[in-house]
Amino acid sequence: MVYNIFSNIAPAMPRPGKGTEFCKLLLSQASKDMREPLVPMAIPALAAHLTNVEFMYCDNKYHELCGQMGHLIGPSGIGKQQLNHLVEAICRSFRSHDENEYTKLVDWQRQMKTKGANKEKPERPDICFWYPPADVTNPAFIQNAMACEKAGGRTQYLNLPEVEMADRMCGGHKQVSQMVRNIYDRQRAGALRATADGVSGNPILRANITFTSTPEAARLFYRKDLTNGFFGRIPFAYKARGERNGRIPRQGQYNEEFLNNLDAYLVRLDNCKGRFMVRSLNKVADQLADEMAKLADLADDDMLWELSHRSIFAAWKKGAILWILNDQTWTRSIGDFVVWFCYYDLWSKVKVFGDMFKGGTNAVEETQKCGPKNMLDSLEESFNEQQLEALRVSLGKSKEGTRHQLNVWKNREFITYSAQTGLYTKTPMYLDSLARGKQKVFNTKFNNKHE
Repeated sequence: MVYNIFSNIAPAMPRPGKGTEFCKLLLSQASKDMREPLVPMAIPALAAHLTNVEFMYCDNKYHELCGQMGHLIGPSGIGKQQLNHLVEAICRSFRSHDENEYTKLVDWQRQMKTKGANKEKPERPDICFWYPPADVTNPAFIQNAMACEKAGGRTQYLNLPEVEMADRMCGGHKQVSQMVRNIYDRQRAGALRATADGVSGNPILRANITFTSTPEAARLFYRKDLTNGFFGRIPFAYKARGERNGRIPRQGQYNEEFLNNLDAYLVRLDNCKGRFMVRSLNKVADQLADEMAKLADLADDDMLWELSHRSIFAAWKKGAILWILNDQTWTRSIGDFVVWFCYYDLWSKVKVFGDMFKGGTNAVEETQKCGPKNMLDSLEESFNEQQLEALRVSLGKSKEGTRHQLNVWKNREFITYSAQTGLYTKTPMYLDSLARGKQKVFNTKFNNKHE
């Protein structure tokens, strides 16, 4: 396993290399402390540039790249506003398009007011907003989804600066779960209604959405939805408060040079059409599936295992975007980012919500003590069955599952058993993987300190 999601330190973002030069450009104007969370959070805005594009996943089915979401979580004042600066640069063409659409809407409304009650009203023009305002209501969102479908399957992108704004967009908090699942799975809205003007539509929901919030607001927002599939469909990017260094973070300017370089990449997204299968990308997804199974076995945590399925799928979609941006060419660096996307999402979930997996209500700083843990890492290099049993009980797990967990660890070649001593011993393979993970943590600390 490449990263340790049970650590207090976030998985280190790979350095952009051959094939991921775009990531370097993307982060060139962000402050150093906010670079890691901005990469996964910017991709939903980038993916909204795609229309009529499908990729074959490992399940042998083609999937559109819409339905991408992200939730940036961080304490107040951490710099979450930088996401808005970045997505505004990515969506400049959306803003220009929407201004023209808004002008048409205003002209139509003016004509409606000038017509008498007994006069024939002009038909509403075909209006499709690509970047709707954050305070969009549920009827407006559905109406715009209908227009996007009529416009050839366009994806609308919404950037909600507060996660609670999703309630307004979805028609209430109870409807958020169903709406988000429909968006993620590219399902129809289920909004067929009879109105005074006729029958409203039931469009396929093609939308990409990003949210931002503090950890406390996020925990409150998702507290009743951790197990219904809604929570797992949202990739998270958590940025913890750093040290008090007394320095104001420096940001760059999204100047003309940056925007010209950005547009050279965006045109690749705008022009991409058709169906694709990237075997190397699917190979990485398959490798992640095996790693996630091992990770869940180390923690003996079914919820972690279930969440990992969609973390892999979300990371795979992001990898497809990087592949297109790299002129439809695969590189090892893209694969490194796909792996990191998956681990960073799971680390963020464990860090912010770990204790809530079992109904806890602790503060964010306490979740690492109560959430999923690598139990093998918590044991000595050699240990007996009773020690694992005691550890399981202290973590709220049944002692009856001890023997099964030991058998799983032996089958995974994490441990070996000596009948002579009655002890289980961690294998060199496991210890090597653990050492590599700790070296990555050290390198991250060192690089951050000296940049």
